Formats: sequence, structure tokens, C-alpha cells
Amino acid sequence: MNGIYQEIRIALHLVWSRRWLALAVAWGVCLLGWLVIALIPNSYESQARIFVQMQSLLPDRIGISTAERQRDIDRVRSTLTSTVVLEKVVRGTDLGLQTQSDADVAAMVERLRQGIEIKQQQDNLFQITARTSAGGMSDAQNAKLARAVVQKLIDVFVEGNLSGDRDETTQTMRFLDEELARRQKQLQEVEQRRVAFEQRYMGLLPGVGSIGQRMDAARAELNNVESALIAAQSSLSAMSGQMAGTPATVAGPAGVAGTVGPNTARVAALEAQLGDAQSRGWTDQHPDVVATRAQLDRIRPLAARERTSGGSGGGSMANPSYVALRSMLAEKQANAAALGARKAQLQSDLAQLTAKQSDEPGVAAEQAAINRDYEVLKTQYDKLLGDREDVRLRSDVSSKTDTVKFSVLDPPSEPRLPVAPNRPLLLALVLVVGLAAGVGAAFGKAQLATTYATADRLARASGLPVIGSISEIVTAPQKVERRKRMMWFAGAGGALAGCFLLLLLVEFVQRSLIA
Repeated sequence: MNGIYQEIRIALHLVWSRRWLALAVAWGVCLLGWLVIALIPNSYESQARIFVQMQSLLPDRIGISTAERQRDIDRVRSTLTSTVVLEKVVRGTDLGLQTQSDADVAAMVERLRQGIEIKQQQDNLFQITARTSAGGMSDAQNAKLARAVVQKLIDVFVEGNLSGDRDETTQTMRFLDEELARRQKQLQEVEQRRVAFEQRYMGLLPGVGSIGQRMDAARAELNNVESALIAAQSSLSAMSGQMAGTPATVAGPAGVAGTVGPNTARVAALEAQLGDAQSRGWTDQHPDVVATRAQLDRIRPLAARERTSGGSGGGSMANPSYVALRSMLAEKQANAAALGARKAQLQSDLAQLTAKQSDEPGVAAEQAAINRDYEVLKTQYDKLLGDREDVRLRSDVSSKTDTVKFSVLDPPSEPRLPVAPNRPLLLALVLVVGLAAGVGAAFGKAQLATTYATADRLARASGLPVIGSISEIVTAPQKVERRKRMMWFAGAGGALAGCFLLLLLVEFVQRSLIA
């Protein structure tokens, strides 16, 4: 412990003996450091908080998803520090006075971007912080500039966002209209080709689809017609056999004079139908009533002829079963004839289309190409049409409602004190560094000298015993001279401390003037 204490005393003695060197180095370091600190401009910081509210009434109805809303939030953050916005901020504030060319503007934008910070405190709540330290401006001007930058940043962003949405919507609508017009023209050309092709090859067969599909449908219909025709012919044969075994007339009741023919029975049946129609309230202009009367007018002369030519025996009357069978037979004959005609028509159409397909084997490929072009163009046209309607709806929502609403919760603050640099702390650190540099310089020079502060050091260095040491004898004139030099040293050291205090005083005075 005594050795350490002895070493400390020796070091202090060495430094003290070279105190003027230490003071000179301390003065030099402090002056240089304080000069550098004085050249550092003060940085002033202004903050503001804005709330960005996205459209919340109709997003889901117009197709705006949650992911799109989040992209809008991210776009808000990126747009605030974009080069375009920052250039407008530079040109719209006092920063523009320090720029003379585009290169100066670009450099100012980069420095301004480094001083701007955007923090998302909540989902839609942003804090904007701008720090300015423009050289060539006073502290008061820098303080006002920080607030002006934040305010201009908000103004330019709001204006650019709203006008940008309108410009983007207008450009999108113009592009979609041009694309729709072009696709509509192409679609009309393909439709004309399709109509011409159908008129040439596909007008013979019913249905929709390709030639193969229509031919398959025609063959299926032909099979059904043939089956129905066979069934109709079988039914017609059975009906004819049944009619052959059914008498046309039957014996009438006793006391009935003359013969009652089938036409007379038909007149009675039609009159019964006419009475039934009148009981339903049908007028004489009803189609069924008109048809019934026409049949009566046609059959009554025949019935009268039957009554005049009939005998006066026991009497006979028309067989109702025979009349019904004959009516059913006529209906089945007409159905069989219609099915036969349809079968012949389908066979003829299939034969003609097969012959055309054989003569021109590329018909199917041509139809496939036309249908493919048509489907592709139709799909694209429908999609573009839907996109245009979506864009138009969004445009209406944006123009008639506040799609993005900006609320300034905290306006840009007016900075009173600089946030950087911490000048009092830096001044104190420079003073400490200067004193340390002076002490180090004095101690280092002492280590280079070949002197020994104590007899023990001399004995260790020489390896010889030291018999004794002679203390310094100071005379009275020397004491006066040393006292005078001590006063000069104290004055120089006090001046260094006073310079430090003066710089602190100037700093606080400047801050009070800004506040």
C-alpha cells in the first residue's frame, strides 16, 4: 500500500514540476474542442400526431379487403418520406432559400429524410418528428423551420394523397375505357365470324355447341323419334284392328223411328259441348265456341241427309265407341305422320352436314378456333367491364365520402430548446479531456527524462547503494519568483475555468432568447 501511495506522489510531483506544459496542452485542447462545438449548429425538433381514418362504411361492399386497407396504411407511411413529398417541403419552406440547383435540392432532401421519423403508435395513429439544423440560420430560424417542415409535410401529403387518388382513378378509367373499346371491336369481329360460320354449317341442326355436339344431339333426337315412331305405328295398328271389330251403329231403343246415323250423334255431342261452354260463361267470340259452331254448321247438313234417308224400322243409332275409336285413330295417324316427317328431316340434315364435313375436314378446327377466340375475348371483356364498374364505384365513394380522413390530434409543436447537441455536457467533456491531455502530456514528458525523483529509484536504476540525498535550498529571491509564477499559473488556470463558465453562460442566454 505504501508503495502505491509513493508512486502516486511521484507521479503528481512529476506532473506538477511540468505544470506549465500541462496547462498549455489543456488550453490548446479546450480551445480547439470548444471551437468545434461552437461550429455545430443546434438541432430543433418538432412533433405532431395525425390520425388517418380509412373508409369504414363501404369497404366490404365495394371489394376493399383488410389486406388492401393495410396496404393503404403502409402507403401512408412510405409516402410521408418519399422524395416527391420532401422536395415539395424543401421548396415550400426556408430550406429552399439555401438551394441553387437540383443537386442542392437532392442533397437537402437526403438530409431532411434523415431528420424525419414516422412512428405508428396505434393502428391508424402516426407521430411525425422532424429535426432541422440548417447551417447559415440562427437558432430562432431553425426552431421555426422545424415546425414549418412538419406542417408542410402534413399539408403536402394530404393534398397529394387526395389529388393522387383522383388522378389515379382518372387514368385507370381512361385505360379501362380504351381497353374495353378495343376488346369490344375484336369481340364483334369474332361474333361476325361465328354467325357466318353458323349460317354456312350449323344452321341445319338445332341446339348449341360445336358441330360434333350438335350432331350428337341430332342423333340422340333421331333415336328418340324412331322409338316414338315405332311406338306410334304399333299403337296405330292396334287401334285399326280394334276399329275393324267395332260396329259403326247399334240398335236404338224401342219406339225410335228411323235410323240415327253417326253425323246425327256427332251433332248431339257438339250441341252438348256448346251448352256446356255457355254454362261456363263463354261468349260467342270464344275460340272454342267459334270452332264448335263451325263444326255444327258443317255436320248438320250431313245429319239432315241421314235422317231423310233413314228407314222407319226398329231404328239404329251411331256406336259411341266406334266414333271415339275413329277420333283416336285419326289422332294417332297424324302423330305417326309428324314423327315420320321429323325423322326424314333429321336424316336429311345429318346427311348434308356429314357430306359437308367430309368435303371440308377443317370445319371442326375452324369452329374450335372461333369458339376459343370468342370465349377468351368474352371473358376478358366481362372482367374489364366488372373492373371498370368497381373503379367507378370506388371513385364515387372517394368523391362523395371521405375515403381517407386526416385528423391532426396534436399540431406541430414549437421547439423551445435544442435537442442536439447537448452543448453544456460537451463543453464540460472538452474541459475534462483538455485537463487529462495536459496531465498526460506532462507525465509523458517526465517519463522521457533521465532523472530520478527519489533515492530509491536511483539505487534501483544504478544497482549501487545511495548514501544520501541533498534537498533543494530555495533562497528568498527564488521564493518571490516562484510565488509570482504560481500566481501566473493560478491566473491561467482560473482563466480556463472562467472561459468554460462564460461559454456555459452564453449557451443558456441563447436558449432563453429562443424560449
